[in-house]
Amino acid sequence: MTIATNPRSSLALVTALVALVFTLAGAEGSRADSTPVGPLPAGSLASTTTKPGLLVAVALPHAPRSTGLVWRLARPFNSAIVRQISEADVGGSVVLIFKVLRRGDTTLVFALTRGDASPKAVKSATHKIHSR
Repeated sequence: MTIATNPRSSLALVTALVALVFTLAGAEGSRADSTPVGPLPAGSLASTTTKPGLLVAVALPHAPRSTGLVWRLARPFNSAIVRQISEADVGGSVVLIFKVLRRGDTTLVFALTRGDASPKAVKSATHKIHSR
């Protein structure tokens, strides 16, 4: 392993690392600042039993674009059990992929709201994950 001894190289590395930390902190902060979702209407319920190291996919149906409705996480979940690693539009669905990190239980609760700032849920979907 080579360590840079050039002061300019060291300064550039430190600057890049500081920028990365602020970028990641800003991304995390923006999630924490999103508008909380209020009461949820009754919705679908799915359960998955899995084990650490595997992936869990959750598919939610797209609403027509003209409605402005979007799916978003409505409640906190145990991020020590699962971590979201991907999201994609697939056909008529939005598919979220979570990696199972360890044993335990957590619940993913989604709400269909008018944009990310609306506190009112039009629909909900719950996915319980049990990792053994």
